[in-house]
Amino acid sequence: MIRGARLILVRHGETEGESSIRYHGRSDVALSELGRAQMRLAARALETRHSAKKFAHVFSSPLVRASEGARIVAGDSPPLVTIDEFAEVHFGLFEGLTADEIRERYPDEFARWNADRLAPIYTYPAGESRADFTNRVECGLERMLTLWTPRDDDALLVAHRGVIRAIVRMLTRQEPVVELGSIQILRFDGGWHAEMLDLNDHLIDT
Repeated sequence: MIRGARLILVRHGETEGESSIRYHGRSDVALSELGRAQMRLAARALETRHSAKKFAHVFSSPLVRASEGARIVAGDSPPLVTIDEFAEVHFGLFEGLTADEIRERYPDEFARWNADRLAPIYTYPAGESRADFTNRVECGLERMLTLWTPRDDDALLVAHRGVIRAIVRMLTRQEPVVELGSIQILRFDGGWHAEMLDLNDHLIDT
């Protein structure tokens, strides 16, 4: 990869299923109008504030909220490539529920989740383990970096909170918050470092 190339990661916007409060992992819910507006604002911020007018490659999760978001942010950049391994973690029984609904329906699982949710050994009930999720994302990252060739410049990835946090952690050992519509910018300069994390001031008016 060329010296100074940037990987720009954008979390998809709000969805019709209220992704700001609900745990939509593998559930394939579409962006809401607010979510589309958030993606347009992210695109504008990248172009006007961060000189990202054209991407050498555009990647996304296979889920529609991410792939649609990538098309909005990328505009007329190269064709979108979806990476199956970048689907969000499978929340199992928690899919589509709010934290309050999980507490009410599955109190024992809720307590265990709150105690162990970041532990590698934790597995969502009837869902995916943290370890399997991390390994899956790592495989996707390796595949993405083989497609992003050394002569290329900036690449864009639109994905989910868990996926973006895992990638940033793998490349820089930092752990961003990753709100809906937020931007993370990583730069390769002999090694990966976080140039900017948790950029969300472009969303203030949404």
